[in-house]
Amino acid sequence: MEAEKKRFLEKTAQQIRITGLEMVKTARSGHIGGAFSMSEIMSVLYFDQMNIRPEDPSWEDRDRFVLSKGHCTVALYPTLALRGFFDRSLLDTFRRADGHLSGHAEMHHVPGVDMSTGSLGQGFSVAVGMAQGAKTAGKDFFIYSVMGDGEIQEGQIWEASMYAGAHQLDNLIAIVDSNKVQLDGTVKEILDTGDLAAKWESFGFFVQSIDGHNVEEITAAVERAKAQKGKPSMIIANTVKGKGISFMEGKHEWHGKTPNDEQFEMAFKELYARMKELED
Repeated sequence: MEAEKKRFLEKTAQQIRITGLEMVKTARSGHIGGAFSMSEIMSVLYFDQMNIRPEDPSWEDRDRFVLSKGHCTVALYPTLALRGFFDRSLLDTFRRADGHLSGHAEMHHVPGVDMSTGSLGQGFSVAVGMAQGAKTAGKDFFIYSVMGDGEIQEGQIWEASMYAGAHQLDNLIAIVDSNKVQLDGTVKEILDTGDLAAKWESFGFFVQSIDGHNVEEITAAVERAKAQKGKPSMIIANTVKGKGISFMEGKHEWHGKTPNDEQFEMAFKELYARMKELED
């Protein structure tokens, strides 16, 4: 990857974090931890890999994206705004009763959201259905879906995986944001999901395990997944919950907790310091 492109994607990921934190500060509510662990993933997908038209969000032949961990709109809405699906001023309405930017992904009133999600496990099932629908209709676009590693404790994830593998849905590119932490503890403590690569390989997936904060690795993995024929793809992205804010990293308490004023100040200071490093 060219150095200029790499820096652009890294800066975009950081801007997604900064914009998301601004949105949470205005609303005094929002899930930061799991949103910040997937910021590089969103940067690569929306600013490099996905075939989309922000000026025409309903374009029939676009790639689709399903945020199965639907509570992480602190990553999704800023990404859509920065990509040009809607004006950034709309982010000020996040979680307001008189607005449409609800805490969970909302498709009917938010341009660029392909599926409403929130109940864990259901988003990935819908993504598999979309992939089958595209195959049936003879379409060649890709369906992307991001899941949480706590979310995959839901049984329907594995029912959907069995279907995708059996039907060789090679237009499905799924990503597990494996930050190892869920709502009230570590994944290993609450319900250890074991060897994820071996599990999805047994379901007939093409599986890759990568550093989910390395934009070069994410890009290469997505490109390999696109080239794969006859198998759906699963990318296990190893990440850090709350990435970019030292007092949040790896802490389950920051799954959905709102910082106080002092903590917001500290968090912005760290995020802007990292942005300056990238710009310099």
